[in-house]
Amino acid sequence: MKRIMLIIFIGLELSYYLLIVQTGLVEYFASDLVRIAPLPIGGILGSLLIALTNMQDKNKISLLVSLQLFLSFFYPNFSSLMLFFLGLSAGALAPLMVHTLKKARLSEIGLSLGLSYSLGTALFTYDVANRLWIALTLSALVLLASRFLPQEKTKLLPQKQHSLWMMSAWIFLDSALFETLSRDVVLPIWRLGMSGEIIFFHLVGIILALTLKTSHRHKEISVFILFALSYTLYFMQEARLLAVIYPIVISYYNVLILQTLRHKELKTISIFMIFIAWITSGAGLVVALNQLTFIMPIFIIIALMSYTKHTQKDLQCLNYSS
Repeated sequence: MKRIMLIIFIGLELSYYLLIVQTGLVEYFASDLVRIAPLPIGGILGSLLIALTNMQDKNKISLLVSLQLFLSFFYPNFSSLMLFFLGLSAGALAPLMVHTLKKARLSEIGLSLGLSYSLGTALFTYDVANRLWIALTLSALVLLASRFLPQEKTKLLPQKQHSLWMMSAWIFLDSALFETLSRDVVLPIWRLGMSGEIIFFHLVGIILALTLKTSHRHKEISVFILFALSYTLYFMQEARLLAVIYPIVISYYNVLILQTLRHKELKTISIFMIFIAWITSGAGLVVALNQLTFIMPIFIIIALMSYTKHTQKDLQCLNYSS
């Protein structure tokens, strides 16, 4: 029962972030960065403060989800102060949710992401002004599930972890493309009747990330290649193929990120989340709003060149030391 509650807690809170925080409010406020600024400010502050709060994780989660539930009653008509406190709760919950993954098996991480992507995709086209019931239902279920989370930690096997700059690069590439596509009137793949395909290939990406036994380096290069292909398909206006490749890379790299972050301590997770959940994703939003998506292939090339150069140096150091 506790294992099921863990999956529900993670999956539905991720869905809340996608449907309410990331897309619902931003779209409702017409992507006005000045009006929505209190949201990321609160998010960054929440991520900073949560690791310094002397309280059990279970009580922190209950308090923050209760705040989220209370604020959800006012959706979408939030004042600046409400946006700040919603950002505060979301920013503080994100590190706690990742920290909770220390208690999850890899299969449970996969099921949580599968639940989140399936629900998020199915409800993505729902009018943002009428998502009050979504905000309330998700928050209530998350609050209920948070009271029955397992306490014992899962034994984590040692693994080579992905760097902060690598994960930030992936988030930046994803955010810029996602925010562009969600505003594209010609190629809005979620609104072209392809939800079933998108959900299926999200699940494919999760399965590939959890089962493929490839090297750490090959996984990182694979993410860049899949993003390069996704952007190519976007520029070619190939909606059907984009609905195949893009969900795969989203799911694939997010599994890799969660596998890395759950090995970190809460304070480190909090710092990482500030960069990858707020600063980097915000930069992607700025790219989309200013119609600068055409520069993203250049970013991919530079990132790959930097990565290759860095990898070669590591190999040279390894050969020298041996």
